[in-house]
Order: sequence, then C-alpha cells, then structure tokens
Amino acid sequence: MANLNFGDLRLTPPKILSLGFMLLIAVGTALLSLPTASVGGRISFIDALFMATSATCVTGLAVIDAGTQLTTFGQVVLLVLFQFGGLGFVTMATLITLVLNKRISLKERLLLQESMNQHSMQGIVLLIRRVLIYSLIIQLSGAILLAGRFMADMPFGKAIYYGLFHSVSIFNNAGFDLFGDIHGPFSGLTRYVEDPIVNLTSMLLIFLGGIGFIVLSDVIDFPKRKRLTLHSKVVLSTSVILVLVGAAVFFLLELNHTLKPLHTSGKIMASFLQAITPRSGGVTTIEIPLLRESTQFLMILLMFIGAAPGSTGGGIKITTFAILVTAVYAKLRGREDIVLFRNRIAKGNVYKAITMTLLSLMLVVIATMLLSVTENADFLSVLFEAISAFGTSGITMGLTTELTTLGKVLVIILMFVGRIGPLTLAYALKPKNSKELYRYPEGNITIG
Repeated sequence: MANLNFGDLRLTPPKILSLGFMLLIAVGTALLSLPTASVGGRISFIDALFMATSATCVTGLAVIDAGTQLTTFGQVVLLVLFQFGGLGFVTMATLITLVLNKRISLKERLLLQESMNQHSMQGIVLLIRRVLIYSLIIQLSGAILLAGRFMADMPFGKAIYYGLFHSVSIFNNAGFDLFGDIHGPFSGLTRYVEDPIVNLTSMLLIFLGGIGFIVLSDVIDFPKRKRLTLHSKVVLSTSVILVLVGAAVFFLLELNHTLKPLHTSGKIMASFLQAITPRSGGVTTIEIPLLRESTQFLMILLMFIGAAPGSTGGGIKITTFAILVTAVYAKLRGREDIVLFRNRIAKGNVYKAITMTLLSLMLVVIATMLLSVTENADFLSVLFEAISAFGTSGITMGLTTELTTLGKVLVIILMFVGRIGPLTLAYALKPKNSKELYRYPEGNITIG
C-alpha cells in the first residue's frame, strides 16, 4: 500500500483515515461541551465524547436525548458530524476542493481510493462527484417527503427542520432522532409505526445509504451499460435476501406479540423496517426491549453482518458474509473454487473475509465480556449493545443511558473501530512491511 510522506512521518491512507476520524470526534466533542450546545448547562466531557463519536461514526447510540437535551446548535453539530462521518471526511474535503476548482493531487486520490474501498484510482474523482450529487439529491428528496408528513403534526418551520435532520440522519445510517425522551415510551419513530410515508421513506433512505455509493453509481449507469459489476450483483442480491428473510422471520416471531395491535399493513411495514434498520439504520418503530428474545437475537445477527463496503454502514459487510456462505457451500459440495455469478473469487478475498470476520468476532467477544463486568445488566442486553456499537446500528435495549463511565469508554472504542473497520485499523497500526526471505515446508493438520 502506498505511503504518504509528511516530513519524517510515513502516513499510509489507513492511518490518515483513522486520524481524520479522531480529529472530527475531537472537534465535535469540543463543540458539544460548550454551554450553548445543551439545555440547562454544559454536559460532561465523557457524554460529549460519546455523542460526538456516535455521530461521527454514524452509530446513533445516545447517552442524552438529542431532541430535548441539546439546543438547536448542538443538534446542528450532530448533523454536520454524521454528514461528514457518513460520506467520509475525505469525500467532504474533496467537495470543498472541487468547489474551489482546485486540482485533486495524487495523495488525495490515494486517500479517496482507500476511503471508498476501491482497488484502483481510475475514475475515483468521477465517482466522488457522483457520490456527492446522488447523496444530495436523495437526502433532499427524503427531507421533502418527511417534512411534508411532519407538517400535519407541527409548525411549518419545525417540520422543515425535522424533515432535513431525519433525512440526513437516516440516509447516513446515523439513527439519531429528535422525537421525545429516550427514556419514554415514544422514543424513535414508534409514533409513526403505521404511517406509510415515514416508513417507506425511512426504508428507502436506509437501503440506499447501506448498499454503498459504488453500487448506487453502478445501478444508475445500468440503462446505459446494460450490465452490473460482480460487486453490485453480490451486494444487491444478498441485501434483498437478508431483508426478505429478516422481515419474514420478524413477522412470524412478533405476529402475536408486538405486532398484534397493528393493522395488516402496519405489521408488514414494521417487519420490513425492523429487518432493514439493523443493517446500520438505527431508527425503529417498535420498542426493542419489548421484542421476544429470539427476535432480539435475530437483530443481533443482522447488525453483525451490517451494510455494504463503501457505504455509510458498519458490520463485517454484506460481501464478507456472502463470500463466507459461498465458501462453506463450495466446501460442502467438494469444490475447490468459490464461484459467485459465474466468477471465481480470488483466494486473497476469501482470506480477507475470514480475517475480517474473526477480528470482528474477537473484538465483540472481548467487549461483551468487559461490559458484562462493568454493567449491571442481563447478558443479552450487553451483547446487543456491543454488537450495535460495532455494527454502528444505534439500536439499544435500553442499556446506553445506564452505562457506567468505563462502559461508555468501551462503547466509544467499539463505535470507532466499527466505523473505520477492524482491517483498516490493523493496517494503520501494523509495522513496516518486511519481505519474507524464505518459506517453511508445507504441513497437514487434521480438521473436523
């Protein structure tokens, strides 16, 4: 991987991405610590750090209620943070460069390549232009639809503001909302559980933000090119399968439980939204603590899988999950090659998928064990919180507001690593590459 020289420092793109997110979090923490950012006096440093990290890492977990405990200034700080965090600070910096009509340097192209998970720099600036244009159009469209619906419940100006805030939040998979007290029965969008406009708009925004900008650009070009890339085919097909299976299982498990009071259309919409939102959306219309334990565990699995690479979401990523499932299927069938859509997957990608999954699993296991020690809560709530933080999903069973100071620190670390990715962090921390001068003889180990 190419290195960038800054004096005596050699900063690789993963290091710069990690430091960039740290800088955003630091600025956000400073701004949220100001007395003008919160109602009734400044919030504590750890709470400001937690909220800034959650916004920058587009998670949505909150130790204070953004709607009642933050001023308009504090809410706007959150909005800017999850806009930068969702699209990526490198992408936003490129926007400023393009607006100023300046040339994109080789260093900046290397950073863009890393931030967008691209294999080459070819066409990377064009992709960034499209990302910015598509994102603006989608978020503006979502804001108009949501604002139009909110006007029935609140004044015109407030409806416009709420529409914009929630559209940006949902598209970037941030999961922050301004409705009600997070301790109350109407947290999140539960009051709109049977509202078609809010539900359908939210689902579309989460889905478009979660499939990744590469896929979005590919889909828009489909009428002209008449074909999709392998990456887009895998992301779209796996996403649809996860949504359909997740919605069906949720519907069956909760039909005579939390879904019982709803009309048929409401039950279907609630099932689909709750199947889509664990993929890093963070907004819910059903109270998570009221779900069956089996349903909560289903959401844990969906949160761990997460969204697509190069998107606003977290988790181990859809493509990683698809490769692992296909590898298991190939092994059971006695096949040497792993094939997706008549394309053989390189062994390097398989090793990367396994590494990503194991690193993520170890991180979540260690964090869950530590949180089980620091927090006074049942195991499922602790596991749910850890997976939600790592997958930047922002869904909670109620533990977030009860976290101890040490628990908040652990969740902050999980959110940060979950956003930049365990592999990116590993690349950022790894020592200088050294060429292997020899190879050991091959050996056999009995497995299974």
